[in-house]
Amino acid sequence: MENIKSYIDTHRDRFISELIELLKMPSVSADPAFSQDVLNTADAVKNALERAGCDHVEICETPGYPIVYGEKIIDKTLPTVLVYGHYDVQPPDPIDLWESPPFEPIIKETELHPEGAIFARGACDDKGQMYMHVKALEYMTQTGNLPCNVKFMIEGEEEVGSESLEWFIINSREKLSNDVILISDTGMIAKDVPSITTGLRGLSYVEVEVIGPNRDLHSGLYGGAVANPINVLNKMIATLHDENNHITIPGFYDKVDELSVEERAEMEKAPFSLEDYKKALAINDVYGEKDYTTNERSSIRPTLDVNGIWGGYIGEGAKTVIASKASAKISMRLVPHQDWREITDLFQAYFESLAPAGVKVIVKPHHGGHPYVTPIDSTGYQAASRAYEETFGKTPIPQRSGGSIPIVSLFEKELKSKTILMGFGLNSDAIHSPNEHYGIWNYLKGIETIPYFYKYFTELSR
Repeated sequence: MENIKSYIDTHRDRFISELIELLKMPSVSADPAFSQDVLNTADAVKNALERAGCDHVEICETPGYPIVYGEKIIDKTLPTVLVYGHYDVQPPDPIDLWESPPFEPIIKETELHPEGAIFARGACDDKGQMYMHVKALEYMTQTGNLPCNVKFMIEGEEEVGSESLEWFIINSREKLSNDVILISDTGMIAKDVPSITTGLRGLSYVEVEVIGPNRDLHSGLYGGAVANPINVLNKMIATLHDENNHITIPGFYDKVDELSVEERAEMEKAPFSLEDYKKALAINDVYGEKDYTTNERSSIRPTLDVNGIWGGYIGEGAKTVIASKASAKISMRLVPHQDWREITDLFQAYFESLAPAGVKVIVKPHHGGHPYVTPIDSTGYQAASRAYEETFGKTPIPQRSGGSIPIVSLFEKELKSKTILMGFGLNSDAIHSPNEHYGIWNYLKGIETIPYFYKYFTELSR
């Protein structure tokens, strides 16, 4: 593969422009107003896979948004790599915090990306990282460097819980049979510190509603005499953590996997600057569960966060009302051995018990997923490690991620294969936030590195 750098250099502008065209498509799966855009994006991914060299590509219908499936089978006796990614993106809100329109991609130089970064919703999560695999396939097919079989499964519901994916997998086990699953939907420690994600937190996502009087009330005539759902909701939420930021839900920690002192010491070897971390976020201090470091709080410990809260009057000026109801969206990130369905039930029982007389509480579970840990002695991990060593010149560091990809544990359960998480994003890429971006250097480095995974996985599998 000595010609891979020259191939990327030759096609660099095209690789970037193709990604920009994909990023212009507002494939927001959470909002029905964008449903046609989501479907159009699936078609665009199908066309890209065909151009890249897949012999067979199809749009697979599901109960929700379709899954794009593609394959290039060169020899059934060789290993098969299944690439997973998603073409849907998060809603761009709040729009007014974007420095440029979220679906009008622009390239800007930054302190971290002097070679430029693409600013757009989905740039890193996950269109940019997914498209690296498409271009890596193009390189391998065009130059005769594809050493094994490859299949693609690109879905359109990852940002809303992958509700149709389990149905598709169960009904397509033979089609999806593989020896390893490869995903780029995570990040690495730094541009000069490659890492492989070995663990993902699980997720339980719920919506809560506190209902009081049958209409909004005058806060002067009724204030102090009737329960205010907004006040009540805030008190209930505040009760979910104690003074040490420990989650108070009974039974919440019963199955938490506690890492040993030795394992925690290994985690501490990863380069990390607390001052740089605070500076990047414009905060004067960190905050979290007592007796754990910042990296531990965001990777090996479970969390509970309010993701949105609303009720009453929020328009211009004043309107003195007691709202008839108030709502919030809450997510819980889970660690190995915590079952998201059990945690959702525990949350619901406890939250309902906190409600005072005078209000009604409704808990609506949305979606969830199990945590995942992959061993570092597997063939897939070793192949990924060698690939990074080839292109970065250093051994990648295994690290646990605070994020969730709920379907990874499903893959192992239904397809009986391990998942390797080769991410090239950075924590500063602002995924799920305004001004999401992805460094051009990272994008091209991913295209350069991925083919080496195929090479070493094939060699190590013999």
